[in-house]
Amino acid sequence: MAVAPKMQSSPSSRPGSTSRLGLGDVFRSLNYPLLVVALIVIGYGLLVVWSATSESSDYSFNRQLMGVGVGLVLMLVLWRVDYSRLSAFTSVLFGLCIILMLMPLLPVIGVTINGARSWITIFGQQIQPGEIAKICYILFAASLIARYKGRLDSGLEYLKCFALLMVPILCIMLQPDLGTGMVLFVIGMVALFAGGANRRWLIATVVVIVALAILALTLDGLLDTAFGSDVLLKDYQKNRLLVFLDSSLDPGGAGYNLKQAQIAIGSGGLSGKGLGNATQSALGFLPEAPTDFIFCVLAEEFGFLGSLLLIVLYAALLFLVLRVAFTSYDLYGTLVVTGILGMWIFQILENIGMTCGLMPITGIPLPFMSYGSSFMLVNFMSLGLILSVWAHRNPVKSAVSQSARRVQ
Repeated sequence: MAVAPKMQSSPSSRPGSTSRLGLGDVFRSLNYPLLVVALIVIGYGLLVVWSATSESSDYSFNRQLMGVGVGLVLMLVLWRVDYSRLSAFTSVLFGLCIILMLMPLLPVIGVTINGARSWITIFGQQIQPGEIAKICYILFAASLIARYKGRLDSGLEYLKCFALLMVPILCIMLQPDLGTGMVLFVIGMVALFAGGANRRWLIATVVVIVALAILALTLDGLLDTAFGSDVLLKDYQKNRLLVFLDSSLDPGGAGYNLKQAQIAIGSGGLSGKGLGNATQSALGFLPEAPTDFIFCVLAEEFGFLGSLLLIVLYAALLFLVLRVAFTSYDLYGTLVVTGILGMWIFQILENIGMTCGLMPITGIPLPFMSYGSSFMLVNFMSLGLILSVWAHRNPVKSAVSQSARRVQ
């Protein structure tokens, strides 16, 4: 699998580019394997969410269906539009990131759920702006880093890029939303890596961040005592991280959640108990079953074989997305796709890992599987961007040019 021989950093200047492909060109250049695999995962997710929400009055399966419907429309819109036109809106995307992440802090529309002020209420509907901000952040990071044409060797320029990428992360931590902050950090680091940043700077950044995280956990208790309130981390956030190291900690909170998740996964056995027979979630032992712990519901109902099927589908999806990144005509398209790829890989590993006790519990949802209309919209929009990058890749450039000449 080779990268396109000529990689441009300024997609708007590529020859023969139009803002929109003709409908015939679009369908001829559609990535059918990617779309089919994604639709199978989506269908699988809807099946499990239906089962997880059927006995609960706190969740609405119809709302999930509405999220899928709206997401399909947004995916089609982004698929039709030339993604490269978005590269010109770096400042606008940066501003949108900040606005979306600070909206939940507004006194009128902001809503606090489970200790985090991450939601807003508009016309009676709860929306999580931080999820939508992920798309703006991916596009902003790609547009910012693509300007360096694949070479970001200067320490000063690297620090400038990293500082700009950290601003939205610091804003999301004001809610506080540790999970989304971690996802954004991974997106930023993946974009820097794919954009040609000096590897020594990247390694140094990771080392410093890990050191700061350890220092924060060490000093958090002392600072809380000194100031009389939570300073760096909320108690529940700290407990989620510490339970990863010692499962006996916080037996009534994060430790209990981990224990019940592992019981649900183990009780599924080889082939599971069958659709709708997940007793851990139905009887209320498994917390947040349709959202954070949806993988446990799947494992209990479909067993090891059903879980393995999901992992195989994810592997196929990620491989096809990686193929799109390698065949992109320009650096901006590559950075957009790799940003989405990094987001999905991290979310999959973190969500499945935390249910097994292999990763800290952070409340990060599972792509195309977890309940949540805002999260579902982000996944569909991401898929639309990937399909747009594929549709405008180098092999179809001549077809686009011919279509443009016919219109003229």
